[in-house]
Amino acid sequence: MAGRLSARKVETLQKPGRYADGNNLYLLVSAKGGKRWTFLYRFGKSADGKGYRREMGLGGAARGQVSLAEARERALDALRLLTAGIDPLEHRKIEEKAARVIPTFGAFADEYIASHKPKFRNEKHIAQWEMTLGDRHCRSIRSKPINEIDTEAILGVLKPIWTKIPETASRLRGRIENILDAARAMDHRDGPNPATWRGHLKTLLPARQKLTRGHHAALPYDDLPEFMISLRARSSLASRALEVLILTAARTSEVLESRWDELDLKKKIWTVPAHRMKKERIHRVPLTDQVIQILEAIPRLPNNPYVFPGNKSGRPLSSSTMEMLLRRMERDDITVHGFRSTFRDWASEQTNFPHETCEQALSHVISNKAEAAYRRGDQFEKRRLLMEAWSSFCLSGNTANP
Repeated sequence: MAGRLSARKVETLQKPGRYADGNNLYLLVSAKGGKRWTFLYRFGKSADGKGYRREMGLGGAARGQVSLAEARERALDALRLLTAGIDPLEHRKIEEKAARVIPTFGAFADEYIASHKPKFRNEKHIAQWEMTLGDRHCRSIRSKPINEIDTEAILGVLKPIWTKIPETASRLRGRIENILDAARAMDHRDGPNPATWRGHLKTLLPARQKLTRGHHAALPYDDLPEFMISLRARSSLASRALEVLILTAARTSEVLESRWDELDLKKKIWTVPAHRMKKERIHRVPLTDQVIQILEAIPRLPNNPYVFPGNKSGRPLSSSTMEMLLRRMERDDITVHGFRSTFRDWASEQTNFPHETCEQALSHVISNKAEAAYRRGDQFEKRRLLMEAWSSFCLSGNTANP
């Protein structure tokens, strides 16, 4: 079609401004010399009766981009829609949305986690997101297009675990809500978020039981010998780390960051330096024969000082390793830190060891200042007897050697 512009003029125009070609097609030249095509039109019912001014971009006009002939064709297509009473810009949005590939919930969740990794607190936090949004809990929705996730699908994920493992279920609900919010922001979804709690799922699910501050779900000590049988049947390094943690009543970081130079296997002593202890005090741990046998069976890597080396050179196992092990053992009802509570309950209810000896075994600081002032030493030999009794109890379900 004929117009006011020519291909030569489009290429040579330098002065900033808007240049009409006809049929609502314009060439825009910016102050910096950039060029683009636009379709200007009016649509709808405005106060002046002429319709609201609207603009639809038709592409760049620089060499190698949209030519004058192509821009005229696009403008003519838009004009035909306008003549038929259809808003060209809205029509384009509908077509683009129809052509867009909607990702599955699983693919979008994985991408969301990967893009947000710098914002997570630590590797353990990342692993928790990956575990809860993975096949373990979300298998039924991971393959569904994310725009098809509805209330029924969310309930299918949450109901099986809502009362069994309420803390995990609550966090999972919140993470799903975040994922669906992000999907809506990316224009992959419309409408309200079916994972919203207030005003929605709160009316469909029972209020979860709240945990007291600082509580860690623990295994009853009567169930520990049987648990140890299952644990010792596993051959992974994480299994051995958890076994050492249980037998020494130590904290996760103390075990995973333990180094060979902290261990004196002949004297059966593990000395944890102050900078690795919660209260920043050196802590000596008596090692029982069972723990010694576990440690002696672990190969020492030449370039890694850690007892439980991770996949990265010179680094220990990840802080989430043992929690993930519990998930694989289908023990969502307990936590790694909870084994310290298991030990404390057993020591209080099944032994006659003094309170202060049990507290020393857990490297707790005595809150009673008078009691702390009169205490002398770390009761190491008494604690050795206590830990030997504990090891015997832990392994009482299986007479086999490590």
